[in-house]
Amino acid sequence: MTEDTGTPLNVLSHVNGVVNEGFETQGDSISVSNRSSFKEEHSRKGLGLYLSKVSKPINATEDYFKAHAKTIKYIVLGLLGAGYVAYFITACILDIERSIALVVLTSLACIFLCGLRVCCGFFRVFVVAVLVLLVTWLVVDTSKRPEQLISFGGVCMFILVIFIFSAHRTEVAWRSVFWGLGLQFCIGLFVIRTEPGLTAFQWLGEQVQIFLNYTKHGSSFVFGPLVESDIFAFQALPIVIFFSSVMSVLYFLGIMQWLIIKIAWVMQITMGTSPTETLSVAGNIFVGQTEAPLLIRPYLKDMTKSEVHAVMVGGFATIAGSVMGAFISFGIDASSMISASVMAAPCALAISKLSYPETEESKFTSEENIKVACGDEQNILEAASSGASTSIGLVANIAANLIAFLAILAFINASLGWLGGLVGFPSITFEIICSYVFMPVAFMMGIPFEESFIVAELIGTKLFLNEFLAYQKLSKLKSNRVNGLDEIIGDERQWISVRSEIISTFALCGFANFSSLGIVIGGLSSICPSRRADVSSLVLRALFTGTCVSLINACIAGILFVPPLDCLDVFGTSFFNTTNIDLINCCTDLFGSTVNNGTISFEGSWSTVTNATLYFTNCCDLFDNAVCN
Repeated sequence: MTEDTGTPLNVLSHVNGVVNEGFETQGDSISVSNRSSFKEEHSRKGLGLYLSKVSKPINATEDYFKAHAKTIKYIVLGLLGAGYVAYFITACILDIERSIALVVLTSLACIFLCGLRVCCGFFRVFVVAVLVLLVTWLVVDTSKRPEQLISFGGVCMFILVIFIFSAHRTEVAWRSVFWGLGLQFCIGLFVIRTEPGLTAFQWLGEQVQIFLNYTKHGSSFVFGPLVESDIFAFQALPIVIFFSSVMSVLYFLGIMQWLIIKIAWVMQITMGTSPTETLSVAGNIFVGQTEAPLLIRPYLKDMTKSEVHAVMVGGFATIAGSVMGAFISFGIDASSMISASVMAAPCALAISKLSYPETEESKFTSEENIKVACGDEQNILEAASSGASTSIGLVANIAANLIAFLAILAFINASLGWLGGLVGFPSITFEIICSYVFMPVAFMMGIPFEESFIVAELIGTKLFLNEFLAYQKLSKLKSNRVNGLDEIIGDERQWISVRSEIISTFALCGFANFSSLGIVIGGLSSICPSRRADVSSLVLRALFTGTCVSLINACIAGILFVPPLDCLDVFGTSFFNTTNIDLINCCTDLFGSTVNNGTISFEGSWSTVTNATLYFTNCCDLFDNAVCN
């Protein structure tokens, strides 16, 4: 309903719920609404004014932080950095040997954080500081054990020899050389001298041995009870087949490619080498000297001679994973084999650049253009089968070479005996000649003089025949020691010390022998026929360089390896009238294994020691311990 003026009327409903028949014009309604809006706006303005006053210092603080964000960031990072540097220095001062893992991990963290900016000023200062600490530690550590200093001299000697015979001495890129040797040393430091590294690689070696033992389930089905015999063909060769099959599966899954690329990336950004040669050398940690170049097959034809040389050196200085499994089955220390192969990769790349420096412009400066191809297998079963089938040629090659070279060695020894007999030396053999020729080399690796002749035999056997024969001889020496044979029987040494075994394991880890020359030439020439002439002209230099890489690797092991303390030997040679550190450690270990319940008894390894009670009494006379009372 409306009035005559045409103004509409609105029915009002009151809050109390009672509907009253009152009327109100629209003008009045607008007036009420405006009053309401005004009150709300006034209320909002009051609240906003209050909040504005409250938040003013917050906004000012926020504006200040935004305006000085970069400065504040640097201050915070500086404080954190200063705190870490203080912690780092304190840890090193308190116990440098215990802090080795911290030094290595900090160095690796800087490499990954800096990425391609590894040459920035801060990083250079940090590297110099780390080098000073390492040199200081080396001086202190080698002063305790002179044989370690001999190993350090061996590193210097082999590097000097390589430099003298370098193809282009004035073109050597020393960054690649020093970084490669530095990476090798850091890996060795972590693996050999730190508790986490030693434990990790020992665990890894044990797992590899357990894994390789599964081979017996397959070989026993094929060969039956012959597997339980000590016949080489039924013990070692099936492991090569099994390992080759597993590697093929890992390639199919892309695991090997990923691992190789990551290792190559670390070496490339630090050493400044090209992606192609670095990728091939990294691949040699896991595969053989003819398989690794397949990773870079499309690029071989355009690689420089220095890069081709590096590819061959990488093959000579390392061993394939499948063959490593066979050596481990001989009884060779698995953790030493694994660490030797890993340490050899950066050293091979470094020494190859010292032997044949780069004088050409490489076409491969970025890893973005390098693609690692996968296999042609369609599924994992085909990959496993393909790997096993591929190993047939390798197994046949190993067996054939062993038959041929053992026969040749017997003939050479018979001939030398006959020729020597004519002049009164009927006992002369190939091994005896090698023991005298390579004795200085073995001695400079850190081998004791009295054991250096035997290790020299192993080096000569590996170089002129092959590494299988050398590792078999080393395995026999280790077995004699473990089984408790007399050290010398009939003027002939039956075993060598643990330290010499470890150094020898590193020295023999590689395919650098004359029988591998044909394999390398044939393999690379078949992959890239256009480079046959370059391969043939460089292969002898690569063989010599690869041999030196293995020897340098052994010297690094000699510098770092500290044999476990033999307390029986310490007690047998001590007069219990001094307080040398070895005697303290052995007495502490003996006290910890002693149970005194009115009657003295011993636990652990001391429970089987005949003279443990006598040693305990002597230790109690020298040291005051609660268990003695």
